[in-house]
Amino acid sequence: MKSLDPRVNRLQPDVTGKSIAPKAALDQFGTFEVFVQPKDGKPFQHEGIVHAPDLELAYVLAKEAFTRRFTCTSLYVVDTRDVYTSPTTEGDQSVYSLIEAPLATNEVKTSYEIYHLLKRGKQHLHAGTVEASTPQEAMYTARQKFGTDKTVYNVWAIRTNAIRLTTLEEKDLWSTLPEKKFRDATDYKGGDKLKSFLERSS
Repeated sequence: MKSLDPRVNRLQPDVTGKSIAPKAALDQFGTFEVFVQPKDGKPFQHEGIVHAPDLELAYVLAKEAFTRRFTCTSLYVVDTRDVYTSPTTEGDQSVYSLIEAPLATNEVKTSYEIYHLLKRGKQHLHAGTVEASTPQEAMYTARQKFGTDKTVYNVWAIRTNAIRLTTLEEKDLWSTLPEKKFRDATDYKGGDKLKSFLERSS
């Protein structure tokens, strides 16, 4: 039986016994992580993902998908494959207790952006930047620099040069995105209208 979904059909084995040919390039788009800065001075936070053929188009799609309902001052995207993650802990155990010193290396150091998951079910928040040779070293350095008094359940390390940042010239993009209060339920003042109606009816 043949499915109407072409993605399912591609997964079906060839009944003739021939080997399945590899998928063509760009048969499926890549996944890119989206980070936004809600206000100047606030840390960047992970907001979600987009699927795109490349980093530049991922940036455009992220702007369309994640800035339509609220204002933000900056946004960036990075290929999911460039996000290095730690284990995830439970309860009151901080993941930094599991991160050990990496083996010595002669690789050139570069900057990494460190993200913390401080509450399960919430977004990863930017903790700061460290210099390291490898993602493992970046997390260990972050442990010494940021892993102090808070319980951190998961850590992400992302090479800064892998990120498609918003440039200074592109900052004007956000000035065209005023707050859309009409999208917020609170702007309809439903409670006030109901109270007024009940008073008139009594």
